[in-house]
Amino acid sequence: MGYHDIYKRWQADPEGYWMEAAQAIDWDTFPSRALNSDNAPLYEWFTDGMVNTCYNAVDRHVENGRADQVAIIYDSPITGRQSKTTYAELQAQVAQLAGAMVAKGITKGDRVIIYMPMISEALVAMLACARIGAIHSVVFGGFASNELAVRIDDAQPKMILAASCGLEPNRVVAYKPLIDGAIELSNHKPDSVFIFQRPEFVADLIDGRDYDWHDVQQGVTPADCVAVEGNHPAYILYTSGTTGAPKGVVRPTGGHLVALNWTMKNIYNVDPGDVFWAASDVGWVVGHSYICYGPLIHGNTTIVFEGKPVGTPDAGTFWRVISEHNVRSFFTAPTAFRAIKREDPKGEYKQKYDLSCLNALYLAGERADPDTIHWAQNLLGVPVIDHWWQTETGYSIAANPVGIEQLPIKVGSPSVAIPGYDIQVLDEAGNPMKPGELGAIAVKLPLPPGTLPTLWNAEERFKKSYLNTFPGYYETGDAGMIDEDGYLYIMARTDDVINVAGHRLSTGAMEEVLANHPDVAECAVIGAADELKGQLPIGFLCLTTGVNRPHDDIVKECVKMMRDQIGPVAAFKLAVVVNRLPKTRSGKILRATMVKIADSQEFKMPATIDDPAILDEIREALQTIGYAK
Repeated sequence: MGYHDIYKRWQADPEGYWMEAAQAIDWDTFPSRALNSDNAPLYEWFTDGMVNTCYNAVDRHVENGRADQVAIIYDSPITGRQSKTTYAELQAQVAQLAGAMVAKGITKGDRVIIYMPMISEALVAMLACARIGAIHSVVFGGFASNELAVRIDDAQPKMILAASCGLEPNRVVAYKPLIDGAIELSNHKPDSVFIFQRPEFVADLIDGRDYDWHDVQQGVTPADCVAVEGNHPAYILYTSGTTGAPKGVVRPTGGHLVALNWTMKNIYNVDPGDVFWAASDVGWVVGHSYICYGPLIHGNTTIVFEGKPVGTPDAGTFWRVISEHNVRSFFTAPTAFRAIKREDPKGEYKQKYDLSCLNALYLAGERADPDTIHWAQNLLGVPVIDHWWQTETGYSIAANPVGIEQLPIKVGSPSVAIPGYDIQVLDEAGNPMKPGELGAIAVKLPLPPGTLPTLWNAEERFKKSYLNTFPGYYETGDAGMIDEDGYLYIMARTDDVINVAGHRLSTGAMEEVLANHPDVAECAVIGAADELKGQLPIGFLCLTTGVNRPHDDIVKECVKMMRDQIGPVAAFKLAVVVNRLPKTRSGKILRATMVKIADSQEFKMPATIDDPAILDEIREALQTIGYAK
């Protein structure tokens, strides 16, 4: 059956379609129905099923003949260390850690924050939570104390699972002082912290609260899998919100299992036993879906890679990993390929490696520019598949369903709607646009299994953020169009969340940091196009009257504040001092116009602008830092 037949089959009988897909999961109690629309427009899937994620990702493979298959390959060019963990070994490690957590009082429904680098133990931590029905919230190891504190106060975890440090190419990032700082800042105080001590930095532990990862597991009873309801939250993952307050995306257990298992074959075209590699971080949704859960649920071997596309040690590190570990399907962000291309434009490093095992390259996390796609296709000689999804959805909204049928690739498009998603392009009044016309991209409700049913403790915010603009639809926050063949094109964000190297960051949150500088009276942050990272933030600072200090000093202080409060992940290095910001008469800052100036694009003078002359001042300021050419 081809893609169009399967999509029509889903449209004709969504209930039957997803009940059939659910049969690939091992349930304690099989659900009586797929969709629960009792509380529409808040939908749930497989509500009355009983199931355990860890059992499906680990134990069932041990029981069904995959005990000796490698589940996790850890590869760290930074430390030079590698390890392989079989499914049987993974089961023992996860059950033992989960047992230690139970001994410290963690039960079903308790929240646990995971703050770890790219090591195998990060996956063990996630699976241990899933084993006992605890709800994990992984926080990216690059986030500073106050960002971690905000998440502690929102999720109210009983426990934090962490490592003593993370490793950057020439730097050790000590995690423990950041955790201590976050707990000091937060109103909610976790009961216990487990620390995995790494040789590069051994953390000091606080008596009575902190425990050594290995010591605390000695002599405890390994934990069994706890069955949870289909709608039980598997995890909370915080994503940037436009107000600066992070949004806790909830992932429901039953739909998560069904959907991710379905995608491994239908989208990524891997079979159980194949090696699948997503070069991302466990702190992001890609790491949740396609480093940890998706591959393991499906019985694949997954790779945990602690390194960078360039500099660890060179622009050939991806090719080494693919060749050495026999990777069949590879997924990364376009920014990684832009970095490789900049270092090795002719692709000479690739010649050292045999990449005949690789069937396809998948790109997501930001728009994949045609130049990068063509370069990658020419270099690798395999299909380069752009696909589009969000933290909120957990897997592809639009993709080329290679495992069903490889459709023609249209460069610049993430291809077509995946079964489960009815994608529409709407005008401001919510009317469908004609093919080729630009509008807001929305998905007709209900969203498919595994997508967010709500935000953590914020139902009204969930409705306001996603459901209220276009009743009956999920608002994606992206703008674009659909062509005559049903191919989707993503053109822009419709809010102020920018995409830095595949990481979605809120300019609103950055503005809050800059506004706290004593010399800054007013500020704005925009995302300007960047060849390597997709977008880079640029700050505009209006100083308090009477400040006579050198502007360079103020900019340096602002850069440091951003690093301390948001973290290095923001890549915030550029700021300019300006006399005033362009605004509408009602006082709204014209950020979209400033972006066009920075990117040297044509723009229409906004009808509501207060004073057009300000735009010339903005252009001159941007030219001093190499923009607005």
